Amino acid sequence: MKTLPAVRTPILYLSHGAPPLADDARWTAELAGWSQDLPRPRDVLMISAHWENAPLSLSATRTPQPLVYDFWGFPQKYYEVTYDAPQAPALADDVEALLGAQVHGGVHRDETRGLDHGAYVPLKEMFSEADVPVLQMSMPTLEPRDLFELGRRLAPLRDQGTLIVGSGFTTHNLAWFDPRKGPDTTPPAASAEFDQWAAEALAAGDVDAVLDFEHRAPAAREAHPRTEHWAPLYLALGAAEASGDLAGRSTVEGFWFGLSKRSWQFD
Repeated sequence: MKTLPAVRTPILYLSHGAPPLADDARWTAELAGWSQDLPRPRDVLMISAHWENAPLSLSATRTPQPLVYDFWGFPQKYYEVTYDAPQAPALADDVEALLGAQVHGGVHRDETRGLDHGAYVPLKEMFSEADVPVLQMSMPTLEPRDLFELGRRLAPLRDQGTLIVGSGFTTHNLAWFDPRKGPDTTPPAASAEFDQWAAEALAAGDVDAVLDFEHRAPAAREAHPRTEHWAPLYLALGAAEASGDLAGRSTVEGFWFGLSKRSWQFD
């Protein structure tokens, strides 16, 4: 791996929002403001809830690929969004060097895979000029300890200026989503309770609680009927733990259509 002079980057876990996130002035301003406070990264390694694939896979690095519009039933304008960030072949080489011998099946290069909405929706708000190279990495499993260990092995990327981003949602039960009530509706009690628990656990750097959230958190099964939107946090935590920066700082708070959009930064 090439070692380049760089400021050590923080690690992020963000709640990424559906495509209509772009219409929410408050949330877009929060993401834009957050990015302005970050050191400019060399590139971004994005781990999204919307790409589960084994063996572990990396997105296209040779030729630009169209975005993955992995959603249905939205107005046409959301299928016309573009985000032409540069590709990151050097970062792909670095990830493969760090993980290739450590994951079952090695690391697969998927040269047909563009960025999905868990990647480009928040990046479009945070790096609106699309001038930072981006590589997306799949989650080969949802097993907490396995993802945590992958995150630990990715930690050296911070020292060359790579911004590691886990993109999910702090609570993600779409049964709570009711567009008739508007984005500022009072969240269900289960969503609010889980959000408060998560805030306290991450502030304390309680890795064991986060990895075992299904048994430790209030309303865990309601907040995450399936765990894929919580799982990117495991990688972020692993990278943070390996760097000694375990306590997370909340950077975005509040709810959107009853879902917690809380996001964290590990410095």
